[in-house]
Amino acid sequence: MARDLRKLFAEEREEKTYAMKKGHEARFLSKLDEKIPSEEPTKEKEGYSVWWQIAASVVVALGITFYYFSSKEGDIKTTDSQVVETNNGKGGYEGISLGDLSPDLKKVENYYLTNINLELSDLEIDANNKEVMDSYMERLAELDREYHRLNKELNEMGPNDQTIGALVKNLQLRLQLLQKLKSKLNQLKSSKNEQESSNII
Repeated sequence: MARDLRKLFAEEREEKTYAMKKGHEARFLSKLDEKIPSEEPTKEKEGYSVWWQIAASVVVALGITFYYFSSKEGDIKTTDSQVVETNNGKGGYEGISLGDLSPDLKKVENYYLTNINLELSDLEIDANNKEVMDSYMERLAELDREYHRLNKELNEMGPNDQTIGALVKNLQLRLQLLQKLKSKLNQLKSSKNEQESSNII
């Protein structure tokens, strides 16, 4: 009385044949075409992203050029310490840098270094703001030394989340510090202009 269930199911499968309705494949393909957009928008998006990549490259090149020429003139350099990474973020020693780990981290590193360079190129030094500039530049130099230490740690211990996060945070702090410096210089400039205008009146 006991029958093997596997044999029972195998026999049942052999007896029944399943057939698709006529035109099923054509209906399926037409529905699929309706749901999936044509390839033209993806080509548009690809072309769009290529233009963004070209624009980002131009911005990076301009930032580096501004920094190079402004440091050559001596307008920005107020201390002997290095404020911004050079040699593609490697800081003058061999090994991997933040940008070498992945393309996304390379974009992040380039973004911050370019913005830091642009902020530095916009700074104007005069006798009234030299003391403020010197104090901010000392802090930037400290952050740069910390960045070098973290980069050395990255090379010695290998990439890990804490080191990568600390490197990105260091770049963020430098950019924020430069933005605060720019704001402070604008305040000093406006207060100086207000004093001069009140003296004239």
